[in-house]
Amino acid sequence: MNAARLYIRYIGISIRSQMQYRASFVMLSISSFFATAIDVVGIWALFERFGTLRGWRLAEVGLFFGLVNVAMAIGDAFGRGFDQFYRKVRDGGFDRLLLRPRSTALQVAAQELTLFRIGKLTQGLIVLFWAAGVLNVTWTAGTILLALFAIFGGATLFYGLWVLQATLCFWTVESLEIMNAFTYGGAETAEFPLSIYRPWFRRFFTFVVPLACVSYFPALAILGKEDSALGSSRGFQQAAPGIGVVFMLISLQVWKIGVRHYRSTGS
Repeated sequence: MNAARLYIRYIGISIRSQMQYRASFVMLSISSFFATAIDVVGIWALFERFGTLRGWRLAEVGLFFGLVNVAMAIGDAFGRGFDQFYRKVRDGGFDRLLLRPRSTALQVAAQELTLFRIGKLTQGLIVLFWAAGVLNVTWTAGTILLALFAIFGGATLFYGLWVLQATLCFWTVESLEIMNAFTYGGAETAEFPLSIYRPWFRRFFTFVVPLACVSYFPALAILGKEDSALGSSRGFQQAAPGIGVVFMLISLQVWKIGVRHYRSTGS
């Protein structure tokens, strides 16, 4: 509880500092909203031209898009400290964190809450609510809870990916751009049903980077569709978002290994 209170205080400081320049915050939020608007327009144009995508309709893909982008926005907002962690390794700033009697993961996690990601969050929510209204889905308490569970699992999965990205900096010093293929690139992949991709691609994003577990499987359960790609059961589809939480916990254990291998800059 003491650590939780400290984390909340850190986040409060971050929010107050960003609110010092409210015009900047508003402009960044608006730009965040429109930065990925091209993705929405591109998906709409695709379905306007071809009607369906291997049997999937626009509203169904909108459900994938909304779930993934809301989760991505939350994970990105809270994981900024790990995303920018390479700077602390490069300039020796991580040494100061090691001297403090607190978990290094807690200190890095609380570095910043990127508040302007609310723009991306808003866009994802708009698409998600639109898809929910258009789809012929009976929104019971169970389906709503499953959608929330999928968002939570997705946010923790993306958070875990940023933790792994930061951990690699203990050996590489600089952040590896290839990790963006699994964070931002992974989010774009999960905006579409997994069944449209090749088998090896499906397996990779199911068993290595389990994005399918926080988007494809729960979306199938919400839509009441059968899994033509991997043949998963309904029970697994409903429980799959929990794998995102497990992935984050494993990533934090890997972080501890990285900390033990840290070598100071010597400056």
